Amino acid sequence: MKQFFKFTFASILGFFISLLLLFFFFLFFIFILTSTIDSTEKVTLKDNSILELKLDYEVPERSSTLPYFSYSVIPSISKTIGLNDLIESINHAKTDLKIKGIFLNLDNLYIGELVKINEIRNALIDFKSSNKFIIAHGNSISERAFYLASIADSIFITPTGTMEFDGFGIEVTFFKKALDKLEIEPQIFQYGKFKSATEPYKSDRLSNENKLQLNQYLSSVYNKFIFDIAESKSINPNVLKDLSKNLTINSAEDAERYKLVNSLKYKDEVDSLLRRIINIPPKDKLRKVSVKKYLQSFNRTTNSKNRIAIIYATGEIVNSQGDEYSIGTKNIIESIVKARKNKKVKAIVMRINSPGGSPLTSDMIWREIKLASKEKPFIVSLGDIAASGGYYIACAADKIVADSSTLAGSIGVFGIIPNAQKFFNNKLGVTFDRVMTSKNNGWNSYSFPLNNVQKKYIQKQVDDIYVDFVNRVAEGRNMTFDEIDRIAQGRIWSGLHSKEIGLVDTLGGINLALNIAADKAGISDYKIVEYPTQKETFDKIMDLLSAKIEGKFNNLIFQKPLNQINKLIDALKYTGIQTRLPFVYKID
Repeated sequence: MKQFFKFTFASILGFFISLLLLFFFFLFFIFILTSTIDSTEKVTLKDNSILELKLDYEVPERSSTLPYFSYSVIPSISKTIGLNDLIESINHAKTDLKIKGIFLNLDNLYIGELVKINEIRNALIDFKSSNKFIIAHGNSISERAFYLASIADSIFITPTGTMEFDGFGIEVTFFKKALDKLEIEPQIFQYGKFKSATEPYKSDRLSNENKLQLNQYLSSVYNKFIFDIAESKSINPNVLKDLSKNLTINSAEDAERYKLVNSLKYKDEVDSLLRRIINIPPKDKLRKVSVKKYLQSFNRTTNSKNRIAIIYATGEIVNSQGDEYSIGTKNIIESIVKARKNKKVKAIVMRINSPGGSPLTSDMIWREIKLASKEKPFIVSLGDIAASGGYYIACAADKIVADSSTLAGSIGVFGIIPNAQKFFNNKLGVTFDRVMTSKNNGWNSYSFPLNNVQKKYIQKQVDDIYVDFVNRVAEGRNMTFDEIDRIAQGRIWSGLHSKEIGLVDTLGGINLALNIAADKAGISDYKIVEYPTQKETFDKIMDLLSAKIEGKFNNLIFQKPLNQINKLIDALKYTGIQTRLPFVYKID
């Protein structure tokens, strides 16, 4: 028996020693990996170059701080180009004599947010004022890719390729029947007849109010989408709507027949065309430069002593300190304070892309924006979504700029306290008991249903937060409580409608917000400083490696049903009182 324990102990010890050695080996590997990074590499641009935009990745609001790798040790780890650097590269190429034009590679366009596509599209429209060309090509062209490319001088598609043109839609997932089967009661509290956040838990379909607001929002976004294409391609908008409604575009030939593309060409034929445009011999190498390399080819610093701070407020609003993917009590508040106290910063622009979340954190951020706006111009630029708590923090700004497709508003409050007593008891055989100094202690527990006193207590909190919310907006927008209340009630609005009803000052992107900030600060030249500070390289690499491992598991054959289950689990974590959307509405 002693021998058995001896060998067992030795085996266990050996196992943990092996794990420890593997861990140190892994750290050594990461050290070697980061030592190969070449962050000082300079690209020398040659004459007759073409800037190539290939947007086959999800474009974040700003580029990551992860440096470029001098060679690909792990191919999946690379610097992500953000919207900020994409716009800068297009703007610089406009006056760069070595750049003759832009080539849009439309394959696998990955950007989901229409607002970001619109920002890039507007930068390309401005680029065209230089009289340089924009040529687009795709083997298969998605609806969003076509919208982006519609401003190009010519659009080409591979003869055997396909083109998507079937309109927009929004799908909402409902969990009521699942909760009924699990015997989980979603005890719901809300203020606002349009506040649809609780709908997926108490119904199995869209309410009339929710259908109304979703249809209005979707129609607003889609009409602008069609109008922009019609204007660029000189096609009647009604013709485009009919093509979409009837699924007329079923092949590359259809796209050419209805003049959505100029002609059918393979990529090598487009390359030959580009050579002719810039007048180089057929055998000469076509110099296409990626955005990543192009950004390393020119000096991006300025000698200006003036600064405009851009604060990126992205993700859910949480009660914790926050990180690069969430808006918290520390990261955003500290950023506002730093920008306010920095004497070189003459104005502040906050870029908001958030479905909302914690009302307390929203109010804390609102307060800091109010303080900062007393000292410096404070302009808000709304991204794809600035709803509920996302709009709460925006309303304190001097000016609010939004894209026409921004999902804004949702001025409302809800609370969910799940009662899972029957689930634990009947499904799992788990029961609970407790002792209390008060019969109303533990009202936010999952294990017992709420009594009438507790329900009134929670509803009063919801009502009070709604009143505070509407008062904040009324103050910021110079409107009365009743005026805001009529357009609030949890209702969502497009950026276009938000301007019409007074929730937004003007339509445009972050560049317009920067111009307004500079004008209000009385400065003509400035350098941009970004907040919050991003993670260090090592932490970034660790996150990317974790994401890569997680991605392997997400690609299982059960990915779709698992995603739905994850949505349910994700939904149940939003207990307590929230100023947020239920899910980010995704336009398909």
